[in-house]
Amino acid sequence: MAPLKKGKKLKRKPRDRSKLSEKPNPHLELKAGDTEWWYTFWHKNGSATDSADGLTLGKETDFRFGELVIDFVHTVIGHAIPSDEDEAFKYFFRVSKKTFEYICSIVREDLVSRPPSGLINIEGRLLSVEKQVAIAMRRLASGESQVSVGAAFGVGQSTVSQVTWRFIESMEERARHHLRWPDADRMEEVKTQLETAFGLPNCCGAIDATHVIMTLPAVESSDDWCDQESNYSMFLQGIVDHELRFLDVVTGFPGSMNIARLLRCSVFFKLCESGKRLNGPVKMTREKSEIHEFIVGEATYPLLPWLMTPYEGKNLPAPILDFNAKQKAARLLAARALLQLKGGWRILHKVMWRPDKHKLPSIIIVCCLLHNIIIDMGDKLNADVALLNHHDAGYRESSSQHVDPRGKTVREALTKHLHCSDSSCQVNSA
Repeated sequence: MAPLKKGKKLKRKPRDRSKLSEKPNPHLELKAGDTEWWYTFWHKNGSATDSADGLTLGKETDFRFGELVIDFVHTVIGHAIPSDEDEAFKYFFRVSKKTFEYICSIVREDLVSRPPSGLINIEGRLLSVEKQVAIAMRRLASGESQVSVGAAFGVGQSTVSQVTWRFIESMEERARHHLRWPDADRMEEVKTQLETAFGLPNCCGAIDATHVIMTLPAVESSDDWCDQESNYSMFLQGIVDHELRFLDVVTGFPGSMNIARLLRCSVFFKLCESGKRLNGPVKMTREKSEIHEFIVGEATYPLLPWLMTPYEGKNLPAPILDFNAKQKAARLLAARALLQLKGGWRILHKVMWRPDKHKLPSIIIVCCLLHNIIIDMGDKLNADVALLNHHDAGYRESSSQHVDPRGKTVREALTKHLHCSDSSCQVNSA
């Protein structure tokens, strides 16, 4: 089944980010913006606890929207919010103030409020760009309902909805340079780092996939979107580098597909098969074997000339066990990236407040962009943000039975190379 297509007011690029090439402007000036929203937000919410599921207030508080009174009484035990201002900011919004300002600079042109269409808060004041970005990022970071996020900022549910979607549309259009396949020079750096860390020559990254749960209207229920765990879900496939940066993302496909089919439906697969991706310089090992560029993945993926998967079976010999150990260490980069992604941007991990399938592809892409921006800015998520368990807990995939003979040859050459490197064996030059 083809990935979901959405009707858009603005023209959109495909969500398979294989061909994005726009370059960021390193000399961009960051404008000093509104900070009053932050001190108001912090004063209101700083004494709360922030559970793994998002903001939970530590005492009973009433927020009034016209005639509506929302009574929050929470007893969930969570993590104490840091007392340090900068740490508290990062706790709520996942990024430092410097990174937040950069994100505001990306979307400022699209989010500037102009009467009479400008968004206002319950006091009748126009929302600054900074407050709009904060609302949207808190919604994405916490995964809380629009009502709960609105209560924390003193705005209504409809405002949270509008602000978040405007932010997502703008980021998807203007921040795409943060998610692109590396050029030749950058790829050489990636390969060098991966070989140094894992001993795998010409390895360009790791691939993995995860389910993102969503809701479907009763009239739109379809077995195409119902996965093996009886959830309606959408797949996200990502390829990452040594810094856990997403280099390629594919989404929009039903969670009912298996991972091998997801790969084959991606533009990345077609580019690799046609020789237009992973087509860099060939490396010659000391054993006189040619190693073309490749990525690593779990056994759920097919073994291909450019995709190395682990050996399976019992009582495997030492050289194969050595290959499997190094291959696993490298491929876990992708799993770690997905743990950080779904832990940092909990809207992708929540169950109660699920986005619908018409907006989910854009939400996923923007969360990946925010993930990369944190890395590109030299920022980092707090250590306790990432999910503790597997990013796709509860899901089990069968191993792929597809073995490309050329892929088998490459894997055997890598196995021999790693074994000889570890044992310092001598190769006959004759």
